[in-house]
This record gives sequence, structure tokens and C-alpha cells, in this order.
Amino acid sequence: MNSYVNMGMGALLGTVFVLMSVSIASEGIFHSEAPEKPGFTIVAEETAGEGGEAGGGEQATSEPIAPLLAKADPAAGEAIFKKCASCHTVEKGGPNKVGPNLWGVVNRPVASHEGFSYSAGMQTFSEGGKVVWDFDHLSFFLEAPKKHVPGTAMGFAGLKKAEERANLLAWLREQSDNPAPLPAEGGSSEAKPAEGQAAQDGQGQAPAPAPAN
Repeated sequence: MNSYVNMGMGALLGTVFVLMSVSIASEGIFHSEAPEKPGFTIVAEETAGEGGEAGGGEQATSEPIAPLLAKADPAAGEAIFKKCASCHTVEKGGPNKVGPNLWGVVNRPVASHEGFSYSAGMQTFSEGGKVVWDFDHLSFFLEAPKKHVPGTAMGFAGLKKAEERANLLAWLREQSDNPAPLPAEGGSSEAKPAEGQAAQDGQGQAPAPAPAN
């Protein structure tokens, strides 16, 4: 083995020795024992998962609309209906569009308008024509369509302000040959804000806040 190889091996061994010495010395200087008891513990707050109490979907939770109908403004309701006109007609004998014609919708049996193809969710909700679009059902549906009638094709997020719903319903009530009587103030027209029950089932994606029956 020549002198150059010997010098190289000596240099390598010397470097390894120095590194090991530094490592051992550092461990002795900086080593610290783990405490027997931590100073404090961080606990993450648990949040409800999807569908739980804190993370569940929106629900129709409004009270009966009757007290507001007594003082509703039909003229204001007509202005609100302009948001619905792209999907619904309201004149007598008017054609179906994305949603059915709404002439005489108040107290009309659900999913009953001639010539309109209703979604399976709306047909199920109708219970074969036993359920009618009373004021409460219309209000709950307008507030949260897909919660009141699961499976409805009506692509509308809902009218959250009860006053707006009351004004719209007061105007829709007048679009009839025989307007439905207003419920007694403080009363209810029997509808319950059940998950998955509502009015109109407009077909398509365009927003249509009016109830499609």
C-alpha cells in the first residue's frame, strides 16, 4: 500500500473520529430530560360533522305566515314576483315555462297543473293530490325549497325574509277567479315545516322564487 493511500485512509479515519467526538460532546451539553408533567395541554375544540347539530343543512324554521298575511302588501308582492317571471307565468291560461303556470296556485293540489312534468320529489310530496298549496306550505317552500320538498327541481335558494314571502303570497292569492280566504290572524293553514315539504317544483336550473305547483 503506497504512501498516498495511507495518507488518505488516515485523513478519513481522523475526520470520522472528529465528527463522533463532536456528536458525543453536543449530546452531553444540550441534552435535557423530558418533564414528568407537561406545562399545559392544547385541546382542539370538536366541531359537529356534516349533518350534525352544528353542521347540518339549512332547514325551513319559520313560524306560520298567517299573522304577516293580514298586513301584507300585494303591490310589493307583485314587484317580488318579477324575480320569478323568468320561470313562471301567472296570468290565467298562461303557458308553463321552466315551472308551471301559477294562476290560482293558492290551495291548488300539489303537482296538479295540467301539462307540466313534475319531479319525482314533488309527486311524492303531493301524496297523490291530497296535499294542497295552502299558505303555510307555500311559505315554507319559498323559504327553503329543497328542505321542504326533497328532490324538487326548483333551483332557488329561498326567500329568507318572512315579510317578502307574505307580500308575494298576498299578491299570488289575488291571481285567481276565486281568491282563497286569508287565514285568521295568529292561525295557521295546517302546513308543518317538515324537512322535505314545499310548494312548486320548477324544472331546470334558473332561479325561480315563486312557488311552482
